[in-house]
Amino acid sequence: MVGFKHMLSLLGVSAFGLGVAAQSNSTDWPIHDNGLTNLVKWDHYSFQINGQRLFLFSGEFHYWRYPVPELWRDLLEKVKAAGFNAFSIYNHWGYHNPLPGVLDFESGAHNFTEILTLAKELGMYMIIRPGPYINAEANAGGFPLWVTTGAYGKLRDNDSRYTEAWTPYMAEISKVIAPHLITNGGNVAFFQIENELGNQWLDIKKKTPNLPAQEYMELLQETARGNGINVPLTHNAPNMFGYSWSHDFSDAKGNVDVVGLDSYPSCWSCNLSECTSTNGQYVAYQTQNYYDYFSLQSPTQPSFMPEFQGGSYNPWGGPQGGCPGNIGADFANLIYRNLIYQRVSAISLYMLFGGTSWGWHAAPVVASSYDYSSPVSENRKIGSKYYETKLLTQFTRVASDLAMTDRIGNSTDYSTNSAITVSELRNPETGARFYVAMHSYTPSATSEIFRLRVNTSEGQLTIPQHGGEIAINGHQAKILVTDFRFGSKKLLYSTAEVLTHAIIDGKEILVLWVPTGESGEFTVQGVKSAKVKSREGTANVKFFPGKSNITVSFTQNAGMSVIELAGGSRVVLLDRSEAYLFWAPGLKNDPIHSPDSTILVQGPYLVRSSSIQRHTLKLTGDVANATTIRVFAPKSIRKLKWNGEDLKITSTKNGFLTAQLKGAPSYTLPALTGWKSADSLPEISNDYDASGIAWKTADHTNTSNPTIPASNNPVLYVDDYGVHAGSHIYKATFQTTQTPPTGLFLSVTGGLAFGYSVWLNSHFVGSWLGLSYIDKQGIELSFKNATLNPSGDNILTVLMDNSGHDQRAEALNPRGITNATLLGPGTYSFGEWKIAGTAREENALVDPVRGFLNEGGLYAERIGMHLPGYPDTDWEASESDISVLSVRGAGVRVFRTQVPLNIPNGIDVSISFRLTAPSDATFASQTGKTNQLRALLFVNGYQYGRFNPYIGNQIDYSVPPGILNYNGENTIAVTVWSQSAEGAEMKVEWNIDYVHKSSYDMNFDASYLRPGWESKRADYE
Repeated sequence: MVGFKHMLSLLGVSAFGLGVAAQSNSTDWPIHDNGLTNLVKWDHYSFQINGQRLFLFSGEFHYWRYPVPELWRDLLEKVKAAGFNAFSIYNHWGYHNPLPGVLDFESGAHNFTEILTLAKELGMYMIIRPGPYINAEANAGGFPLWVTTGAYGKLRDNDSRYTEAWTPYMAEISKVIAPHLITNGGNVAFFQIENELGNQWLDIKKKTPNLPAQEYMELLQETARGNGINVPLTHNAPNMFGYSWSHDFSDAKGNVDVVGLDSYPSCWSCNLSECTSTNGQYVAYQTQNYYDYFSLQSPTQPSFMPEFQGGSYNPWGGPQGGCPGNIGADFANLIYRNLIYQRVSAISLYMLFGGTSWGWHAAPVVASSYDYSSPVSENRKIGSKYYETKLLTQFTRVASDLAMTDRIGNSTDYSTNSAITVSELRNPETGARFYVAMHSYTPSATSEIFRLRVNTSEGQLTIPQHGGEIAINGHQAKILVTDFRFGSKKLLYSTAEVLTHAIIDGKEILVLWVPTGESGEFTVQGVKSAKVKSREGTANVKFFPGKSNITVSFTQNAGMSVIELAGGSRVVLLDRSEAYLFWAPGLKNDPIHSPDSTILVQGPYLVRSSSIQRHTLKLTGDVANATTIRVFAPKSIRKLKWNGEDLKITSTKNGFLTAQLKGAPSYTLPALTGWKSADSLPEISNDYDASGIAWKTADHTNTSNPTIPASNNPVLYVDDYGVHAGSHIYKATFQTTQTPPTGLFLSVTGGLAFGYSVWLNSHFVGSWLGLSYIDKQGIELSFKNATLNPSGDNILTVLMDNSGHDQRAEALNPRGITNATLLGPGTYSFGEWKIAGTAREENALVDPVRGFLNEGGLYAERIGMHLPGYPDTDWEASESDISVLSVRGAGVRVFRTQVPLNIPNGIDVSISFRLTAPSDATFASQTGKTNQLRALLFVNGYQYGRFNPYIGNQIDYSVPPGILNYNGENTIAVTVWSQSAEGAEMKVEWNIDYVHKSSYDMNFDASYLRPGWESKRADYE
């Protein structure tokens, strides 16, 4: 990490040489707007929206990785329930603009406007990030693959060819978004221009402008503004070394309204080596210095993190299930509180929900899963990381004073234990203070106890005052408050963390929590007495009356207790496990939380919403197991409904309603039986006719790609022929001479984990199996096991698996054959070359709903064998009901079955597929070879799994409802590509990840998302 003074020396400036004031403890910071609207303002402290300051806490999801519009509400209800007041999405240029001149904002999930509407309906602000470049570990970083040929210049600059390419998309998507802006009554408050582009300067120290990049940013902003975007334009810096696009740093071209920083302190990848060039040597739970960076880059703007680590993606070769070990609940507790330690006031987690890389023939860096170890898992489940994050987001939602603070100091002097450092944040208008305590060496996992020196309206105190020291146990941090307002009351101090608060029947309810077994102490002003109302989990409660306050000390064991203050207000005390399941649903949908319009609920797995009709309180949510529900509600409530069903209220004492919720029923999946199979590589046959519309003649002698291919062949880069994604098939001919060739040198570029196999005259001659860290490979293949035709054409067939295009400038790296040379004592040359890729029409997609990247060029994919309704009556039936799929020899075979589901209303069943192959040892002992295969899983036509068992470790592939038909037939198809002459086999199973009783209707009609086979597909043989 580069320190602040070192950064200044690198730049040759001082803080005062930037033309802005250094940070000070003053309210004299300018308030900005963009000159177009005053609905969104900002200053050094925070954003102000609709006249109200807020601590912005957001999280990201990608609708194009979650292509079921009916599920977007389900996800966003979970986000809202956790306490987030905003969310963020990337749009995807390549998804919406798959072919030149084809813009799709209508087909299936391409119509993302439902998300913009949901932001308003649910009461969350929205950050929208349309690119045109997004990175996102997507194929080519979100570029349409047709721009990767080099014909559009270097990309991400002012080249007129590139400008002409992106302008239609950026203009049209701006028009789609504009009606949903906050200025037009919607909740979209921020519009990001480009992404992670730190190229404003050729020389930062001299501030030498990089004009092509600066003018590119200007053009993007002009296009957005010219098409109705009048909210603040933002950008996120890719690291702390670029200092680009900030009005505070310079007045150069391209500056946006508000800049932010994205950061992944624990590495954005499960492969830690990918991050060392940026983050340095990896140390778990090591924090970075953002405070000094913002002091230099954007001192009059909020300390804004438009991307902060929510997890890490799982690269090829990464572990099954990702890498949650160091980015789980403890990470969420410590690292997110550390942002507040550094006075960050606007955060968006990347990812909040990762989803899957369905159908993307994903970018080379990432395997099929994009779970990202996110708070909401790929299978839609919430667990400890979600709940731990909720402890903070529920707090920041009610801690209105936190949106305006100065950092008074940060050191170990605040603590009686030198192992603990503390940052003091003070609201200059109200005097409220926030003390963020953690290990001074954040990677430390020791258990430490200490007392804290704090400032309050009643003077300096060392707390706790009556025993029971504060504990930091392991990778943990705490935010402790003084002069914290809740309703008309004030918390003078607390050594327990604030979770939330509400005002019910005019009485305040404050909710505090500490980890199980720890002690806490708090003082409430304006109250002289208190008593224990309910003692489920609290021990050693002691009261210490003051002249105008009451101090309470306690030890918190597992459970929930209630302290009643004089006058009827209450303090709820929770341990961590009870706090995880404590909810504060609002009675109205407003991003600004209203404590006087809030219900408090403890117990359920998830509480989605609350509403009151006369004397009935209606709650909705999800339950896994039978549980007790406890509700703090107005005294006027006589009836309690859960998901529309009446609950029997078993107790009303202690100030809350108690009832019982039944657990979810069991559900059993039918067996995956009835498999049929057919050949999916007829192209290797000598009599195969490659003259159909699926085939393109590769006859270009020049390429616009900056990588020059070998000169002994025509250009064989697939993108030059409009072939971009998935598997590609080459066919070439050559004739022998008196001295026939003995082999072939073949060099292919396909991205990390790619592979290829080669046949000559129907005989298998070899494969490059692929490695997780190799993106191009040349090998020599012998013809000794093949029979050459001495008097006619010899037919070479190459099947290549393209794992996706690289990102950033490297998106121009070609895909395909870079060199094919016949080997031997003579002189040889190929005749005609042909390439087959994804089935497509000239100016349209054959499957616009599923999208361009759902399919590759395998025969089964081209003619639609993976689609519902494909006529498979003449296919070979499986000899066994066991779902073991076998391929004899080297080749590709497609397997299909149809399985019905009949899932009852009122439950959410999460289903995943498990793809496994015999172990290397077992298969080797039987065949003499390792199990060398590549498989694709299709569910109702959607590609939901890429299985390379000798490269990666992922075996579980989650598939959501909507893709799965919960009440009808489901077509499951698997293509199995054996890269070995000995053949290959694998097993397919499906499993239930969980069953929940839910208010969310999972039996929605999504048949429009599952279009069936059409006869025109047969033309792509």
